[in-house]
Amino acid sequence: MHASNPLTNSLANSLDIAVVTETFPPEINGVAMTIGRLVGGLRERGHRVRVIRPRQGQADADSEHELALPGFPLPGYPGLRFGLPAGRRLRKEWHPRRPDLVHVVTEGPLGWSAVNAARQLGIPVTSGFHTNFDRYSVHYGLGWMRPAVAAYLRTLHRRTRATMVPTAALAADLAGEGLSGVRVVGRGVDTQLFDPQRRSSELRASWAAPDAAPVCLYVGRMAPEKNLQLVERAFEAIIRQHPLATMVWVGDGPAAKQLASDHPDHRFAGMRTGTDLAAHYASADLFLFPSLTETYGNVVAEAMASGLPVLAYRSAAAAELIVDGENGRLVPPGDEVGYVELAVGMVAATLNRERLGVAARQSMLAHRWSVVVERFEAVVREALGKG
Repeated sequence: MHASNPLTNSLANSLDIAVVTETFPPEINGVAMTIGRLVGGLRERGHRVRVIRPRQGQADADSEHELALPGFPLPGYPGLRFGLPAGRRLRKEWHPRRPDLVHVVTEGPLGWSAVNAARQLGIPVTSGFHTNFDRYSVHYGLGWMRPAVAAYLRTLHRRTRATMVPTAALAADLAGEGLSGVRVVGRGVDTQLFDPQRRSSELRASWAAPDAAPVCLYVGRMAPEKNLQLVERAFEAIIRQHPLATMVWVGDGPAAKQLASDHPDHRFAGMRTGTDLAAHYASADLFLFPSLTETYGNVVAEAMASGLPVLAYRSAAAAELIVDGENGRLVPPGDEVGYVELAVGMVAATLNRERLGVAARQSMLAHRWSVVVERFEAVVREALGKG
């Protein structure tokens, strides 16, 4: 009896998957990074994956692996684009060479037309729930639209065979709203890139931060829905007791210019990627994450993998990854007074803060992207078996 060849088995079981997304690397955001990792991991496992997305620039051209379609800028998010409806083009693409499955990442016009086109052709469809756009509406003066936006999002996912989400809490929320087929896939983190060993005295010196002085860090989009005024309040309380403390902001967005104007004594590093971003995490002493609108929050995992203690609300990724008092600190959602008090206390308790950082790093070593890709594949195969 001959032993089976793993490579032959992999090729025999490989799938042809069309991934439809409004955002994809080199764009910089959590969804783009996540989908980039998933697509790369699926290809490494022998699957054929073609990404369908809005055109990112004039020189953007189609390839065997990517199809770039017309799009338009998302208001307030100049770096992101909505894809235009493309049902006719997608049917033309998929009719002669049908993918085994279409996975829709985002709920914009392109995503909706992909669901419609796939269903018309009888191609199985799955979806991902990555962004709480309905919660965002409140922060842009459009709170009255929240029920309509929520209904819009849920309707799309009800038309797919499975909806993949990053956390068990989000899965429970969506299931409670009557959405069936919700599956927890999770998110991974690159523990080789995000590593405490990347701490840099030179970088801290560029912030005018002495080795013994505490550095507080925020990484992410600078926008109203991120609750950044709580970071401002927390650091104001910290600086009163620790005058040598430094606040570093990494990222960009519509609130960046005002923040820099309001706080000339803070350090604004702009967008950072790769080892440069990893060094910013590892060179800080406390990560302040105040958001309540995340479906996950990749920056929490990146900070923890970098050995950086995180202070966050008990929500999204923080609720899944942090055991309060063991590898980070959590406060109940909305408890701003408690958040500020804990921030001050964490800066003061140097040894405890360092202990939390070591435990945070250890706890993230099990969150490999390869495991997430395997879960994604399992959900896809389950969806294909539904008939």
